[in-house]
Amino acid sequence: MAANDRASAPGKPGGSSGADGLMRASLSAVAPGTAMRDGLERILRGNTGGLIVLGSDKTVEAMCTGGFVLDVEFTATRLRELCKLDGGIVLSSDLSKILRAGVQLVPDPTIPTEETGTRHRTADRVSKQVGFPVVSVSQSMRLIALYVDGQRRVLEDSAAILSRANQALATLERYKLRLDEVAGTLSALEIEDLVTVRDVSAVSQRLEMVRLIATEIAEYVVELGTDGRLLTLQLDELIAGVEPERELVVRDYVPEPTAKRSRTVDEALAELEALTHAELLELPTVARALGYTGAPETLDSVVSPRGFRLLAKVPRLPGAIIDRLVEHFGGLQKLLAASVDDLQTVDGVGEARARSVREGLSRLAESSILERYV
Repeated sequence: MAANDRASAPGKPGGSSGADGLMRASLSAVAPGTAMRDGLERILRGNTGGLIVLGSDKTVEAMCTGGFVLDVEFTATRLRELCKLDGGIVLSSDLSKILRAGVQLVPDPTIPTEETGTRHRTADRVSKQVGFPVVSVSQSMRLIALYVDGQRRVLEDSAAILSRANQALATLERYKLRLDEVAGTLSALEIEDLVTVRDVSAVSQRLEMVRLIATEIAEYVVELGTDGRLLTLQLDELIAGVEPERELVVRDYVPEPTAKRSRTVDEALAELEALTHAELLELPTVARALGYTGAPETLDSVVSPRGFRLLAKVPRLPGAIIDRLVEHFGGLQKLLAASVDDLQTVDGVGEARARSVREGLSRLAESSILERYV
């Protein structure tokens, strides 16, 4: 088995990734281009069916009866031939070896399952009981099903996945275009100090929509394996800078803590990430996630940026210096009004850097106004 196949081998759920992380790892292990997927497709073409446990421990061993103990290196052809024995196959946890073949798997019959076929019911119960992914290849229905921690995913042909992925990519391009428009408008309003909660919410709304579509496409990339390389390049190009922009917008506009409400940057980002697509369509809901009341009249309230977002656009300006500048001046308007001498009073800002900041902000102000009104 190739090194890259072993590197993406799934394991038991745990840590921060949980069930979703295990599903992604499992999909990656059986994606097109892997030896495992080659073996599964050989089984499908051979009309023999199969039941394969992607991992082994004492619980799996206790569940196995009959069959043969092999402990041989994994290959796609061996997997195909051993499935002719009409029994289950157990692989090592790193998917590098075939440990057992032709075994009968006897999971706990009290584990609930909605599957009907014997092979699929066994696969579902085994996956739930041992925590390892299980693959079931149906001879009659001619499909490959992956069972992971109570979830069932049918592995589709690359062409079908790629078709949906391209549709999602076209949607992402439209969303990104609209994001660029509202972000440009926000920059111009920041220069003129005319920003409202509505403007901030609109930008955050578009940023989250782009993130949601990008997450969906990333799932397709995992399923496509080597067939998704071009899609990966297109996705990376489209979402470049989106994640830093999310944080910068929140850092600029999260309300100052008060006795009635308090929202940190991390909390606001988590609230935004938790919004569904339907919730994102409502600007008051987005405003509440940012820490505002979300009342209709609140959307028209004027707010002033702290300056993180525009300072991040100044070339070669370290994050630590940006933090000091914002802390010292307290807002973007004071930063725009600051002279070179004023900027030099900040720790770590010498004459050369002060001139760079002054000139950078001036150019950003000019370009933002021109883009808005020309």
